[in-house]
Amino acid sequence: MSERRPLIAGNWKMNGMRAEARRLAVEIGTLRMSQPDAEFDMLVCPPFTALEAVGQVLENTSVYLGGQNCHASEKGAHTGDISPAMLADVDCTHVILGHSERRTDHQETNEQVKAQAQAAHAQSLIAIICVGETLEERESGKALEVVCEQIKASVPGDASYGNTVIAYEPVWAIGTGKVATPADVQEMHSDIRKTLSEMLGSEEAEGIRILYGGSMKPENAKELLALDDVDGGLIGGASLKAEDFWTIAQSCPSIS
Repeated sequence: MSERRPLIAGNWKMNGMRAEARRLAVEIGTLRMSQPDAEFDMLVCPPFTALEAVGQVLENTSVYLGGQNCHASEKGAHTGDISPAMLADVDCTHVILGHSERRTDHQETNEQVKAQAQAAHAQSLIAIICVGETLEERESGKALEVVCEQIKASVPGDASYGNTVIAYEPVWAIGTGKVATPADVQEMHSDIRKTLSEMLGSEEAEGIRILYGGSMKPENAKELLALDDVDGGLIGGASLKAEDFWTIAQSCPSIS
């Protein structure tokens, strides 16, 4: 781990009515403020319907608020979508883009993700750009090639360590309980950083945080977060339990 400050991000996906989301946010905010000087950042990304309620709870807690997706347009005839400006309007600081579930369920392409990231940057949102391979792609030996091509096609030219985070999420490990080996994770994260260096320059690439997003849990977080190029986690199911989410955050190594 370098001087990059770890980021522990919770993707709540399609879970939680407002009251439930508010209760979870209270628990997470309280835990975070019990150690206000802890050397990691925390972010939660609830469903759109709970953003405002959760944001009100998290105000003054230093836990960041993010959206789970956004459209590339500022406004217009896009039924069911939400713009980066709308996320910023409810005090979001981050937005998840290109999650494998969006790429699969909604056929989002690298080009769309790139446009969404540019739109997010224009609203001063930090884009968390997700990449990852399927089990078939890994077993055929194409994992590194596939992921690095996604990086090249999904990350816009205006990306920097101030406005972009990468989340590597092996598709076959999301919600399955399977986890890539630490060696596999480090190899992939290292290759991602090399690709970013080729695109953006070594200084920017060295500063960009790369999260692991494949079933990180309290039981495996410490080992994964200790890897040189793992700068945090994009947490799914475990982020819906405040104590589990907090335990993962506390597993971050010190950057002092």
